[in-house]
Amino acid sequence: MDLGIKNKVAFVAASSQGLGKSVALELAQEGARIIINGRKKDTLHHAKKQIEDQAKSEVVAIVGDLSKQDERERVIQTALNTFSNIDILVTNTGGPPAGKFETFKQQDWDNAYQNLLASVVGLVNGFLPSMKKQQWGRIISITSMAVKQPVNNLILSNSVRASVVGLIKTLSNELAPFNITVNNVMPGYTETERLSELIKNDPSFANAKGEVPMGRFGKPEEFAATVAFLASERASYITGQSIAIDGGWIKALF
Repeated sequence: MDLGIKNKVAFVAASSQGLGKSVALELAQEGARIIINGRKKDTLHHAKKQIEDQAKSEVVAIVGDLSKQDERERVIQTALNTFSNIDILVTNTGGPPAGKFETFKQQDWDNAYQNLLASVVGLVNGFLPSMKKQQWGRIISITSMAVKQPVNNLILSNSVRASVVGLIKTLSNELAPFNITVNNVMPGYTETERLSELIKNDPSFANAKGEVPMGRFGKPEEFAATVAFLASERASYITGQSIAIDGGWIKALF
């Protein structure tokens, strides 16, 4: 299937590892021109080389912490100086620490807000004008299955990520007349560094596989394939949706 995104420019946040890296690779293999981003220079440039080797295409890497406004604005401007417009925006963040309500102080909540919500608002603000000008765009936000069914011991993620879904749904209505689709994807338990960290710090997560009807954790490339489809021309009539890639873990009907 030709997804129709060859030579489109895609910015993938938090893509030095994990789900973001898998999405960047998938889009690159579909012929998109890719900008990856991460906080650690060495990790980011290692990811750049891996993606370039596998996709046989050049990747631009921009180091920066998107939870900090000044760094976020610098990353956005660097991206726009490299390419005149961004066609596909994939927002993504690392997950906040696990813990119960009384574990966290106000600063932890402020950090979660900056990382999970403010970073998304800032990226959309930065890249939306060029999408509207060309009357085409794809905005895809990576959140978590926790926005639909809260996960025990992840109160920061459960709470703040849900606000991203409200933003995405509202944006989808506002931007539909400009041929810009806006969707949310909800990864379930997937074989990433984040899941390994959760299992290490809280052994109860090791039992999560038994909660998944498919009886296994997801693979990053399975998740990435869904994102690539939503970024494509083929998905031009899908907007305002929250799509779970969770092996059936969410129990709700809608």
